[in-house]
Amino acid sequence: MTLNIPLTGDALPPQAHRLIEAVRELVEAGQGSVAVEPPPAARATAPPPPERAEGTVEVKLLTASRQVLVEGELLPLTRLEFDLLLFLADHPRRVFSRTQLLTAVWGYEHTGERTVDVHVRRLRVKMGTQLPLITTVYGVGYRLADEARIVVLPHD
Repeated sequence: MTLNIPLTGDALPPQAHRLIEAVRELVEAGQGSVAVEPPPAARATAPPPPERAEGTVEVKLLTASRQVLVEGELLPLTRLEFDLLLFLADHPRRVFSRTQLLTAVWGYEHTGERTVDVHVRRLRVKMGTQLPLITTVYGVGYRLADEARIVVLPHD
């Protein structure tokens, strides 16, 4: 099944992004696909991509080689740090509990939930303070920060 959603206007409200993400997750669970396309008239006159805001840092995840580049510099991450960052990047704007992260990233939930806290803290230290990456949602868990500029590239 393929779902196409024609869109109008220059910018989508946050509610539309949440709806599209929710539909995408439901369709992916059923092995379908979602394609979001602007209307035909908007495709021809699409504005150029927005400039990067001053002070933002771009992170590239190269999944084939399991490397992370921050502003073109290689950042050494452990296997679990990479997997955690990739999982959060693949599910933007979603909050995950520690148990959900243990199951999805570690593959089990029989260890202490504080293991997630330790790995998040180490990832934050390696990324530096100038880059907001993982947001703590108090009483719930973690999510990818809205300001995080992460590009996932399946091939190097």
